[in-house]
Amino acid sequence: MHPNTMHKESLLRYTAFTTDPAGGNPAGVWIGDQLPTPEEMQLIAKWVGYSETAFIAPAAGSHRKMRYYSPEMEVSFCGYATIASGVALARREGPQTFVFSTLVGDVSVATEMQNEHYLASLTSVEPKTRAASKEAVDRFLSILGWHRDELDPTIAPVFAYAGAWHLVLAAKDLDRLNRLDYEFDRLRDEMKREELTTLQLIFRESDGLFHSRNPFPVGGVVEDPATGAAAAALGGYLRDAGLLTAPCEISVHQGDAMGRPSRLKLTIPASGGIIVSGTAVPITA
Repeated sequence: MHPNTMHKESLLRYTAFTTDPAGGNPAGVWIGDQLPTPEEMQLIAKWVGYSETAFIAPAAGSHRKMRYYSPEMEVSFCGYATIASGVALARREGPQTFVFSTLVGDVSVATEMQNEHYLASLTSVEPKTRAASKEAVDRFLSILGWHRDELDPTIAPVFAYAGAWHLVLAAKDLDRLNRLDYEFDRLRDEMKREELTTLQLIFRESDGLFHSRNPFPVGGVVEDPATGAAAAALGGYLRDAGLLTAPCEISVHQGDAMGRPSRLKLTIPASGGIIVSGTAVPITA
């Protein structure tokens, strides 16, 4: 069955971390009484063609199942599609707190109206990190065409997690971050070997502002315009490494180099999950 006719009435399109339909990161949001089969979800996600499509069931209630599919595979957790889903549900049912049962655990999403836009705030699962060996980092730097002397020495490379694993690499300056050109197949294969979802490439402009780019070849996507899961993982890493003093708030700017500006707000408590907040709007065209 063609996905254009399969469950079409349940499929919405939203873009997250923006108030402009031309900005942010587009996501499919599927809502129904029962989740489609894994094969159907994969087919729908590939047909939609966005970095992620979220699937939600049942169609009503405060506690629901959620699954995420990129065009190429199922993903354990996706922050921006969760924000898009929270806003989509709030527009249908009114602002409230939803709890989504994901592959990595329950994720709560509080929604509200703020300055005439719907705002969603997800609380991630407990973040964690694992060491990135010199050999592993060197392999990724080689594929990216980066050199060690272009890294920020105050933010060490690390594998970070808040629902999905990411390699955090901090550039010394914004120019290095802006020049992103990599070998798609090589990076995809290396990321699969390390079981990564995206690379979290960042530049710290100030204590409260980070710029980010996220290659996503394992999902069949060159680059993500906004990556909430990676932002949450970054917040957990910065807190646990003592690179900021929690509780605090920081902003992550992503998507600018792609012409899809995305604005993510992180609220980092002294312990526990990281809160990622953003707006989302429907894509009607």
